[in-house]
Amino acid sequence: MTIVLHHYETSPFSEVLRLALGMKNADYWSVIIPNIAPKPLLSPLTGGYRKTPVLQIDADIYCDTWIAVQAIEALPGPTLYPAPLGRAADFISAMASGPMFFAAVGAAMGPIADKIPDDFWADRQALFGLSREIVTARAPHNLQQFKAGMARLDAALGGRDFVGGDAPAYADLALYMLAWFQRRFDPTAPILEPYSNVVAWETRVRAIGHGNPHKADAQDALALAHSATPNLDEEVAWNAGFGAGQKVTVATEDPGADAVSGTLLRLTDAEIVIRREDPDVGTVAVHFPWAGQVLRVA
Repeated sequence: MTIVLHHYETSPFSEVLRLALGMKNADYWSVIIPNIAPKPLLSPLTGGYRKTPVLQIDADIYCDTWIAVQAIEALPGPTLYPAPLGRAADFISAMASGPMFFAAVGAAMGPIADKIPDDFWADRQALFGLSREIVTARAPHNLQQFKAGMARLDAALGGRDFVGGDAPAYADLALYMLAWFQRRFDPTAPILEPYSNVVAWETRVRAIGHGNPHKADAQDALALAHSATPNLDEEVAWNAGFGAGQKVTVATEDPGADAVSGTLLRLTDAEIVIRREDPDVGTVAVHFPWAGQVLRVA
């Protein structure tokens, strides 16, 4: 089994997966991808899914951080869902990845929006409707919202090492990316100074590390998929309204998302898996979380 992380250095959600792989002390290939579309050496694997990161395990491709975390959880090593939080970590992570994330991005990028290249803003506007003008205008509000979130996190960390207690969890990794993103723009991150519990917790989460990455080429990842066989088991819930073998499309709920086409393999409350064929990679199974996706008959 070969694990490949397709990511770029400044991607907050990539940092979540880097730390998750660190918790497992995993060996993996690190493939750096563009931070904007097009992504010609990634699209053969994903079918056009544009977000970052993407996790690849041989010929199984995981699109979205949460579904990738599920694949990483199955690896040997400490659980990403330790007691007492257990699966409640998913709800905390959803908050960190939603409302708190956009506040964190706005707080970090708003003051320097005019210094960020035009092609980046064009890409994010096409996908999310997020423009330089919007981020600049909302910067004061996002700053206050981010500080309010950090105050709550600081209170939650009082008297404990991690959000759930003594052991790190997926919830810690998702919340950590919010603080980490501030330090990408300013390592001193004065915005975090008032929150001493958060600052101490950052050090503990950072110490998890990124496991054992090995730099690899995107062409190597395509060749890996081509030489491997994905999990093509079929399982579609009887009451799902879809059937195994149907031609379907999957797209994120983002207004500018590209739909990924394939043949439905599995559909459960947790995930959507489709089979795709591509001359560059052969047969791959592409995994999505059911939450946050739009599934349609092709």
